[in-house]
Amino acid sequence: MTDLLVGIGGIGRWFLDPAHWQGAAGVPTRVAEHVLLSVLALLLAGAIGLPVGIGVGHTGRGANLAVNVANLGRALPTLAVMGIVLPITAALDSQLGFKVYPALIALVVLGIPPILVNAYAGVAGVDRDIVEAGHGMGMRARQLLGLVEIPLALPVIVAGIRSAAAQILATATLAAIFGGPGLGRYLVEGYAQLGSWSARPRSAPSRLGSPGAESTRRATRSWSGYRRRPAPEYTTRAEVRIAVTAWS
Repeated sequence: MTDLLVGIGGIGRWFLDPAHWQGAAGVPTRVAEHVLLSVLALLLAGAIGLPVGIGVGHTGRGANLAVNVANLGRALPTLAVMGIVLPITAALDSQLGFKVYPALIALVVLGIPPILVNAYAGVAGVDRDIVEAGHGMGMRARQLLGLVEIPLALPVIVAGIRSAAAQILATATLAAIFGGPGLGRYLVEGYAQLGSWSARPRSAPSRLGSPGAESTRRATRSWSGYRRRPAPEYTTRAEVRIAVTAWS
């Protein structure tokens, strides 16, 4: 019990120490590094997963292959991916290739599956009657995709992006294992001191990563309001025409 109280007191003193809130190793800098790494990984994952998922959902070609490859990506441990790509990236760049690129690539691999699968499921799940009504109106494939299928699939697509963002933000602490940036540095440096209670305050900021990611996911979902807006059901060509006019 005494050790517990000492540890809690140490955490409080650590956060109240002005020295921990300035400089290259300060909390604001580490938070900025963590967010920048996570956002960059999310953007790259979206740039890969969204076009593939939307394209496969629209055409129906290669659906099984794309989904299976995405699910395979879910099964790959992030730390294992970092270890696999490390020799290659380190050979290309002795600094960033050792500290940043392995974590970035692993986080991109982590973020692609939920984005790709949700994009595919959202577009493929659009009512075929609506698609046929669009064809009957003379809409081309690109117009149909941009004005009908993607707007109706948007709630599912956004849900996939939210899920990927939460996973990436919570997992980015692994970058510190190879000396990379982010809040994980506090965790690694804290446990490097034999895991004593006096050292555990250093790991406190990184422990906020997972709750912070979940809070961000919930806030984004509440702000977007998509969960309260089910996809509309159009049954006639006139309703499709009105919807297309509204989206355009």
